[in-house]
Amino acid sequence: MNKAIVSVINDLSTDRRVHRTCLTLTKLGFEVLLVGRKQRKSLPLDIRDYQTKRMSLLFEKGFLFYAEYNFRLFLFLLFKKCDLLVSNDLDTLLPNYLIKKIKNKNLVYDSHEYYTGVPELEGRPFVQKFWKHIEKWIFPKLKDVITVNDSIAQLYKDEYRKDLTVVRNIPPLLKLKEFKTKKELGINESKFIILLQGSGINVDRGAEEAVMAMKFVSDGILYIIGDGDVIEILKKMVEENHLDQKVVFIPKQPMDVLLQYTVNADLGLTLDKDTNINYRYSLPNKLFDYIHAGVPVLASPLVEVKKVIQQYDVGEIIENHRSEYIADKINDFLVDKARMKVLKENCIIAAQKLNWENEETRLINVFKKYI
Repeated sequence: MNKAIVSVINDLSTDRRVHRTCLTLTKLGFEVLLVGRKQRKSLPLDIRDYQTKRMSLLFEKGFLFYAEYNFRLFLFLLFKKCDLLVSNDLDTLLPNYLIKKIKNKNLVYDSHEYYTGVPELEGRPFVQKFWKHIEKWIFPKLKDVITVNDSIAQLYKDEYRKDLTVVRNIPPLLKLKEFKTKKELGINESKFIILLQGSGINVDRGAEEAVMAMKFVSDGILYIIGDGDVIEILKKMVEENHLDQKVVFIPKQPMDVLLQYTVNADLGLTLDKDTNINYRYSLPNKLFDYIHAGVPVLASPLVEVKKVIQQYDVGEIIENHRSEYIADKINDFLVDKARMKVLKENCIIAAQKLNWENEETRLINVFKKYI
């Protein structure tokens, strides 16, 4: 049996894209080992159909974190037998590429974003140049590169004259056997439930404006589920503006638990701002989570997000990030029952096309070359 080692720098418990990749490899007959890191606040891993390895590191952020992880990943891969290496994102590419050259192994690279355009690198030219140098050295030499949407694929094609395979972050068709009610989840059954979910609720994601919009929403509660850099800031905003009855925080949840909350929402938010090239062309997981749960979406006009919403008519697009304006859009959903009914029906229809069962074919076509 061929062995595949999949590596990612993230916490494995919530990375659904990588989980689906591992399941696809398993389906094709690979013996799969997924390698990632374990943080102090990491959730326990559920039982999976493949092996996992989480490294506990001395450092959890900054240069020393990346250096430590890349060095330890290199040593780990050096002494492990495998036939296929799968590197997820630029921060795992260097050790994978070195092992490919040393051991003459096959390598597939999956770029989850336009890495050198992430906001964390804005205003840090030395660090940005460092990662760009690695990308420019390795990327042209790669045979198979995957990414998350057409816009990012085009950016890389323009830069490196290389065609990429697009595999979007689309979930499988909903197969939950039991759905918890709002009452069972402790959700107010008489209120309009607005949901903002994600593992990266960070600056420029529109979360601050969503919180302040609740001052002007007539009869709703905003649930913020997940974690990120601005969570503590948001909690302070809620306290200072006396919004504790209108905004509820729930920490990061396992995938199956999060889904229970998603299906009980009335409206899903994805409000990322066009402040950098990576956000501009992003296509968030939560957009498809909302659609599969039959939850209409209020979204910012990012290229790929707008394309999906308008093609399938599953929500509305905001024109700006003023809190009063966002509140007006939410209130429109709240009062227009007929429009909400249409949007919910369109979500169900869209899910029959936008699902992993269809999207996975593209990934299979890449990996089957290495069987």
